[in-house]
Amino acid sequence: CLCVCVCSCLHEENQETALSGKAPQETEKMGRLHFTLDYNFTDNMLVVGILQAAELPAMDVGGSSDPYVKLYLLPDKKKKFETKVHRKNLDPNFNETFSFKVPYTELGGRTLVMTVYDFDRFSKHDAIGAVKIPMSTADFSQSLEEWRDLQKAEKEEVGANN
Repeated sequence: CLCVCVCSCLHEENQETALSGKAPQETEKMGRLHFTLDYNFTDNMLVVGILQAAELPAMDVGGSSDPYVKLYLLPDKKKKFETKVHRKNLDPNFNETFSFKVPYTELGGRTLVMTVYDFDRFSKHDAIGAVKIPMSTADFSQSLEEWRDLQKAEKEEVGANN
């Protein structure tokens, strides 16, 4: 019967997808970033805390990474901050705080970009992944603390002297 053949063929295809463990739209894991966001209305400051990263992929030959986080508020790419580099660590604790002076009225049009890089002494630093937060989606009535999965970083952000 044709019906049985079609059904069993489709079933086998689905089993192969299940066995390979990869769903077609599944993306590779780039790790996660733990951060805080707060707005100081008195000083007109966006306060960003980079707490830690977890489950970072090994980017170096030795099976490790030397991660650090670079952050800025789009559209202004000139004012950047960086955490310290944590040598050979896939789950670094940064515990660093950075402040951007920006009037609250202008905050809605900005996007916070936090990119995790792997430091390389002799070549271009590799972007591991990034978290982007449109400020228009943030609720500043209270302090925010959360984990976010890193997404693929854009090529233009990669560079040792960027």
